[in-house]
Amino acid sequence: MTSYESGGNRLSGIAGRPAATAWPGGILQVRVPLPFSLKWVNSYLLRDERGYVLIDPGLHTDEAVAAWKGVMDEHAIGFQDIHTIMLTHQHPDHYGLAGWFQERSGAPVYISAESYAYTQRLWGDDGGAAFAADLTALYTQHGMPSQVVAALGPHLDSFIAKVSPQPQVQFIEAGQTVRMAETDWQLIDAPGHAGGQLCFYAPDKRWMICGDQVLPTITPNISAVPGEDDRQLKRFLLSLRELACYEVELAFPGHREPFERFGERAAELAAHHERRLESIVLMLRESPGSAYSVCMRLFGERIAGDAHHMRFAMSETLAHIYDLEHKGLLARRLQEDGITYVA
Repeated sequence: MTSYESGGNRLSGIAGRPAATAWPGGILQVRVPLPFSLKWVNSYLLRDERGYVLIDPGLHTDEAVAAWKGVMDEHAIGFQDIHTIMLTHQHPDHYGLAGWFQERSGAPVYISAESYAYTQRLWGDDGGAAFAADLTALYTQHGMPSQVVAALGPHLDSFIAKVSPQPQVQFIEAGQTVRMAETDWQLIDAPGHAGGQLCFYAPDKRWMICGDQVLPTITPNISAVPGEDDRQLKRFLLSLRELACYEVELAFPGHREPFERFGERAAELAAHHERRLESIVLMLRESPGSAYSVCMRLFGERIAGDAHHMRFAMSETLAHIYDLEHKGLLARRLQEDGITYVA
């Protein structure tokens, strides 16, 4: 970045980066550690005359709690100083500590209704049992071997502790304007990566808090979710086209570092998915197969034996296959052992 100077603090031990970075306009970027290959998720504290708005506090782990306590001590921030908690979306690495912070601060937690409904499917009264059954049935239907499917239930269950206690929430929605850090922010619908995800745009500053919709150096996961709209990739690509029209000087993402070239990056992400769609058609033209076989050809050894990455890879593969089906470029064949696709 050439236009901004950031102030770093003590090292967090996450890839040698500071635990927190102060950006112009009263925005404090906090790198909250994750037990995944992503290493950390960005949370943001936006300062105003009342204290702080906290955006996407991170996953509930002992390491994340320790990191937060260190940052809050260093910056002389008490729990009572946090007056509002805002969530861009419902994924556990963004949502997980919301209830923990609410218990200590008394702050209201705001999320879209669609995002919150997803949290209840995964971690509601039945502990996500119905969702797990739907997901494993979907994967089995599309060729995933039983021994691979068997690892998914324990993997899904492992997140319950990482999102507990869950918050009492109030709903926000696209089209609203909220006041944060002495600035008005427009709420923008940003589907595809997560149903109900919202981006926050400050037109006066030309800032965009973009959650996981546009990431600077990695591609957001686009997943087919059982029981939801199967056009997630189309929704994502349409969202990228819309977001690219906003004048953005600095974007604050959920992962990696704040960045410029927001519109260009949105176009790069769209081009990435178009290339993947083309590669899947070529694969299935050469050799028809199940969605699982396509997933293995796309991701292969990178996800072997890892239920976390397997879930993302399989659901992303299905999102692309569904898109190609809707375009008439693939056809499904029902076999005794599941669904096979041909180009």
